[in-house]
Amino acid sequence: MRKLLIVLVLPVLLAAKVHYAKVEPFETVTLKAAAGGEVLDVDLDAEGTLVTDGRVVLIDDRLNRTDLNTTQESLALYEEMLGINQEIASSLAETVKRQEGYYNRISKLATASKTQKDNAYNAFASAKTQYLSTKEKIASLKKQILDLRYKIDMLKDTIEKKSVVLHNRYLDKLMVREGDYVAPGSPLARVNDMTKAKLVLFLEAEELPGIEQKRVFLNEKETPYRVNKVWRVADEKYISSYRAEIYIPAPKSNFSKLMKVELK
Repeated sequence: MRKLLIVLVLPVLLAAKVHYAKVEPFETVTLKAAAGGEVLDVDLDAEGTLVTDGRVVLIDDRLNRTDLNTTQESLALYEEMLGINQEIASSLAETVKRQEGYYNRISKLATASKTQKDNAYNAFASAKTQYLSTKEKIASLKKQILDLRYKIDMLKDTIEKKSVVLHNRYLDKLMVREGDYVAPGSPLARVNDMTKAKLVLFLEAEELPGIEQKRVFLNEKETPYRVNKVWRVADEKYISSYRAEIYIPAPKSNFSKLMKVELK
């Protein structure tokens, strides 16, 4: 009688709870504006398509581009001025060296008058002052060049952020239209990563022990997949269940089909 009871109970223990999950894109994100301005262009035709490499939203960057061109021209002028002043400094360094040598020689001559010695010293001091003044100007030009280069990088970054360009992403929804004004942080578009897919399950607590080692059956067929991620805190919506995800290859046909999932 005891043996018969064991035979009857085992199938119940081995039975897996059946779940149904929708094939979802691996990741869905909402792109937000990093810089404010008027929306100049929106590619409405791209909505609901896989965008391989294209701009879908453009925020007004005309003033930024004008500022960038002006700043790049200013940088070229400052670099030219730096080169000229470096040549001047090189020439003045030779002048200072000669004037210093002349002053050192004449200051030791007993036959040289005080006026001659004073004139030699003044010529040396004047040359050295010019040289140091030019060196100071060079340092100032270098600092201004660094500031301009930083400004150029900032402008390029701002211009780049005002164009939403997608690379192999599915454009699910555009949230702005031409003529809208957006502030930093405003939602612009919702996009999906469809390079792979996932199944989202909500499991009961008793299903969690050893969950990572359980075999995954999809539509009653065993697969090589495993549960990849489990939330150990109950879901805020399904308060008695725990969210789990199984990562699978992207389907050849459409997403969103329903699949029967069993974990054994």
